[in-house]
Amino acid sequence: MEWLEKELASTRSAIAIISHDRRFLEKLSRTTIWLAQGITRRLDKSFSHFEGWRDGIVEQEKTDRHKLDRKLLAETEWLRKGVTARRKRNQGRLRALFALRKLRRDQRGPTGQVNFTNPDSSQSGKIVIEAKSISKDFGIGPIIQSFSIKIQRGDRIGIVGPNGAGKTTLLDMLTGELTPDKGATRLGSNLEMVTLDQKREKLDPNSTLATALTGGGEIVSVGGKNKHVIGYMKDFLFAPEQAQTPVGVLSGGERGRVMLARALAHPSNLLILDEPTNDLDLETLDLLQEMIAEYNGTVILVSHDRDFLDRTVTSIICAEGNGEWIEYAGGFSDMISQRSAALEEHAPPKKRSQASDKTKSDTQGKPSPSKGKLSYKDKHALETLPKTIKQLQADIDRLQTILNEPNLFASNPEKFERAAEALNKAQSNFVDAEEKWLELEILREELEGA
Repeated sequence: MEWLEKELASTRSAIAIISHDRRFLEKLSRTTIWLAQGITRRLDKSFSHFEGWRDGIVEQEKTDRHKLDRKLLAETEWLRKGVTARRKRNQGRLRALFALRKLRRDQRGPTGQVNFTNPDSSQSGKIVIEAKSISKDFGIGPIIQSFSIKIQRGDRIGIVGPNGAGKTTLLDMLTGELTPDKGATRLGSNLEMVTLDQKREKLDPNSTLATALTGGGEIVSVGGKNKHVIGYMKDFLFAPEQAQTPVGVLSGGERGRVMLARALAHPSNLLILDEPTNDLDLETLDLLQEMIAEYNGTVILVSHDRDFLDRTVTSIICAEGNGEWIEYAGGFSDMISQRSAALEEHAPPKKRSQASDKTKSDTQGKPSPSKGKLSYKDKHALETLPKTIKQLQADIDRLQTILNEPNLFASNPEKFERAAEALNKAQSNFVDAEEKWLELEILREELEGA
């Protein structure tokens, strides 16, 4: 995804992107089109401004519907008191009332919200999964090689890597679905596991929606309470008339919601999510994140969605190539920072020029600066970098505003190109400045703590 972002960011062509990957949209979009309830709305800003803009529209529509409902109630009360239809004024008011009713019928409110209920389950043991030096090779080279991990109760573990790296294979080995060639996996005590698979293969396409949720019958047991299937369908944004709809004709997003509803209807203390964000809309993604945060058990998930991983997991297992997998603390962004630091640490030393050798020889014999203090240059940089970062952010915002101007590329392509080049440079300088400041701040803390 990062490679694709860089490639698309450097192109001068117009690009239309359809994606649920929020970070991808934030980095590349300059205009956002929102399709909801059959209506499209345009925001001439990047996706990073979308959620606040959307929430404002939804809130305004809610206020407008409330006002309309109050007016309808008052007019209906007037009608009940008795109307003399012969009066011309009353006839006009009646027509207005009928028009209001039609307007309210035609008005489409928001889809609603998915209602997640944490499934009741007994607590698992403290150690949920322990893998010791597990390996797997399908004859084309090592997929997993000597990987060890101890997953404890309450952990949220993310697994990332390129397509074909072996993410699902690793997941299956950790959960006991697949036996390793070497090493061993031990599952903890009192585990109740529920799995959401990425291909929705466990859904019978010929089964009705109601049967898929209940297994037959009309009652679903959720969180220790019985619930009618129609009510449970509404919790996941399905209309009552969809109860007898075959699963095979549902959209990808609807099948994703069915799998979520089925998973959450079963008692569990270990939730396995293999690409859970596939086909889910943004609202359902937000609520899935809340559910994971509030889930009482342990979660292991495979995902390519960087923003989703940053919001949900406490550590990341990443494929490093040649069968090597490494666990990093934190979310996806934390993993990237740690990997970058590790690469710099193990990078080969740069060749010294003759000038640098001369400088070194000239300084030999002179007292070196105290190892417990920052150099003057680093101290000055630490003090001035925050202002530089602030100025670069202001430049980025200004350039983004210029590029967000409607029809700028068509009316003034040279201005567009200059602004785009300046924006790319400012963003690069911003990242460099942030990384340098963070590096110096960590160094300062280490020296002060020494």
